[in-house]
Amino acid sequence: MSSTLPIFLTGLCFLLLKPTCCSGSSILVVPVDGSHWINMEVILRELHSRGHNITVLRSAHSWYIPSNSSFYTAINVSMLEDETNKDFYNDMLRNVAECRRSLTFIRSFCQQHLLTSMLANGHKILARSAATMLDDNVFMKKLQDSKFDLMLTDPALTLGVILGSYLKLPMVFNVRWINNGEGHFAVAPSPVSYVPVSGSELHDQMDFQERTKNMLHYLYSVVEQDFIINPMYSDLLQRHFPPGTDLLSLERSADIWLLRADFVFEFPRPTMPNVVYIGGFQCKMSRPLPAELEAFMQSSGEHGVVVMSLGTIVSALPRDTTEAMAAAFAQLPQKVVWRFSGKEPSSLGNNTLLVKWLPQNDILGHPKTRAFVAHGGTNGMYEAIYHGVPVLGLPLLFDQFDNVLRLKVRGAARVVEVKSLTKENFLEALKDILETPSYRNNIKHLSELHRDRPMSPMDTAIFWIEYVIRNKGAAHLQPASFSLPWYSYFCLDVAVLIMALVGALVWASVLVCRVLCCRRFRSKIKAE
Repeated sequence: MSSTLPIFLTGLCFLLLKPTCCSGSSILVVPVDGSHWINMEVILRELHSRGHNITVLRSAHSWYIPSNSSFYTAINVSMLEDETNKDFYNDMLRNVAECRRSLTFIRSFCQQHLLTSMLANGHKILARSAATMLDDNVFMKKLQDSKFDLMLTDPALTLGVILGSYLKLPMVFNVRWINNGEGHFAVAPSPVSYVPVSGSELHDQMDFQERTKNMLHYLYSVVEQDFIINPMYSDLLQRHFPPGTDLLSLERSADIWLLRADFVFEFPRPTMPNVVYIGGFQCKMSRPLPAELEAFMQSSGEHGVVVMSLGTIVSALPRDTTEAMAAAFAQLPQKVVWRFSGKEPSSLGNNTLLVKWLPQNDILGHPKTRAFVAHGGTNGMYEAIYHGVPVLGLPLLFDQFDNVLRLKVRGAARVVEVKSLTKENFLEALKDILETPSYRNNIKHLSELHRDRPMSPMDTAIFWIEYVIRNKGAAHLQPASFSLPWYSYFCLDVAVLIMALVGALVWASVLVCRVLCCRRFRSKIKAE
């Protein structure tokens, strides 16, 4: 008995420690640069730790995606970032600021028009880049010979969708944005009566005027998709894909949509069985701060610290705006950590520390942090929710206006318009966030709801990625609606048939009545 015990324990250890059936799988990844890369990188590190082999297609001029990595192999290709520089976003910021001076009802349409110009140029470059890749026989043979098991991509960049479809790989999306709006609108029913369209700056409790605005935004997005974006890809798709293929059909063929959303933050809405929610998956317990930063945090005493960051893209605000903010910060009893680039404001107070980079997740999780002044990027909003830190929103671009609105509606944030920011209104908003308990109570409640789940968002994401690898796809989760023509989807053909039958019945009834009435009339005449 004693001699067989070591053998038994060895076998048990082998069974417990053996890799899963899909460990060592080969995954092709096409990410998006900037803040999108931050959350894609988190997933890739986790996949690598579980034994998967990662290959990343990146721009040779990428801003944030390194060519040398310990957890993936990089392939340099021509992408959108090759023809876009960071100054573009600062120009966009100025144009959006002009739009914000318009009437409330129309300013979101002004911003959407600016975004359309950017999308038209971006999709033109993406279509050209995709055509260059598909026409390069050597490059495509290299990808085909690599025998990838999965395409993992962020469909905000269409290259991954096109390559994955061409290579006939099972596809998983790490997604929030797609083509010209939020991912739900491409894959799930989206009643505009209570589902706000991206960029509309509306919530789910809309009056008649707001529903009108929402419908106009929806129609605008349909026109944008059909007449601006789709034509950019028509020649490419005709040459390399079956007849009738369009960009949306390729995107809808994805097996799993890992949507960076949580209904603690998003408004409730219809969904689909292949949409998996992983909002906040990049959030984690805070780690110790660097010694110098920790000392500054501790020096704040009972008042605590205000953290400010405006993300990875926009490098600077107008000079008068930063001066007003610095002057307001200087009057707070709290200390301030400000992620800042550019010339130091002359009104900067002794309580404010300027840094070029900060460990945002870790500092938001620090017990001394009292408020977060942020532009409203999705990553920052979920980190604020995760750590229960109230937000003072300064939305600048894109979805940021919608994001801060979601927290404002839930009583966990205030919003200040950058175009009208002054020292006085900024200071008043800061004091309100810091001194009114409801903001912190509400964000703490959201944090509890966000964390109260049977499985972490990261484990959920990894499970479904490996699920697709194990089963070589998840076609059984895709609805039949994608293959229906629009008139069948809305049952217009059935409606026409019913209307025709009802009309025929009414016509027949009228005809019978007329015949009977005429017979009675003739009988009456004869009787007289």
